[in-house]
Amino acid sequence: MTIKQIHHLTSDQPLRQKDLIKPSSAHQQGTFSCVGSTESLSIMSFTGKYELQSQENFEPFMKAIGVPDEQIQKGKDIKSISEIVQDGKKFKITVTTGSKVMHQEFTIGEECELEMLSGEKVKAVVQMEGNNRLIANLKGIKSVTELNGDTITLTMNMGDITYKRVSKRI
Repeated sequence: MTIKQIHHLTSDQPLRQKDLIKPSSAHQQGTFSCVGSTESLSIMSFTGKYELQSQENFEPFMKAIGVPDEQIQKGKDIKSISEIVQDGKKFKITVTTGSKVMHQEFTIGEECELEMLSGEKVKAVVQMEGNNRLIANLKGIKSVTELNGDTITLTMNMGDITYKRVSKRI
């Protein structure tokens, strides 16, 4: 929802140039206020640690992207831990699955190098949709990470195979 839409819902006054968004004193928590307004807009923060709760289509998806069967069998029952640090548009993500640790760093809207689940590194641009969805296209794979409260859902689509992981904040 845009600021104009929020303003329209909360006021019958037109939005003026001076009604700019400025960080409130609670900037660290992602709360912003409109100057001249008592309304605030909450921006979701991805920052936190998340533990894998469930996954769907792990084996067929991993086979399709070229992960060796031995690695698939080792990884299918391990509960991974993801740690996300968000600083504005900059993200640092560390995923620990058993002894394997994967690091990703990117800035929303800028080209970066990301490591795929197969270990291959590819160039991509991560976009934010709304205030809670990260979207990237990685070599024919569409990746959508969505935050809802304390739950992060990662959905990856390649052809007719959809891999889904659900993790909870710990």
